[in-house]
Amino acid sequence: MGGWLSNFWWGGNPDEVNPISGLTRREVYAVQRSWAPVYNDSVANGTELLKRFFKTYPHAKEFFKMIRKLPEEEYAQNFQFKAHVINLMAALNQAVTNLNQPEVVAVMMNKLGESHRKRKIREQNFFELKDVLVKMFAEVLKLDQSTLGAWGKTVGFWYKHIFETLNSEEQSR
Repeated sequence: MGGWLSNFWWGGNPDEVNPISGLTRREVYAVQRSWAPVYNDSVANGTELLKRFFKTYPHAKEFFKMIRKLPEEEYAQNFQFKAHVINLMAALNQAVTNLNQPEVVAVMMNKLGESHRKRKIREQNFFELKDVLVKMFAEVLKLDQSTLGAWGKTVGFWYKHIFETLNSEEQSR
């Protein structure tokens, strides 16, 4: 599509970069479109994500006292674990759904950083989760390079704002 019709369809220039998120409307659309099937079965996909996370980074289980000593096959029966999966997927869904309002998402991510700082979660732990998420998306969803790139920029935007508050105590020392 060209010209005014493209602007009408996309709500503006689809390739104009938002100065807050660093994403174009086209990239936001790609992330939201690729996220929809994941969220349609959010508990199963969130559980699979965390299982892969703990297999790849076993030390991360230490942050999850409800499953710290449980074998993987018992995770799904643990209601605290299931509640955490639901919270994780709901938070991701809100962050994806609201990408067209990056100011709102930035505030959401700042709050996430605050809550994880209290639990002594560090940047490295977030990067480890990103590593697992990207590999899972590439393998399961078979995303093209353009969509994977949009996801990389999205997670980078989220992490920028998570890290602002995650590290705020360390910076004030």
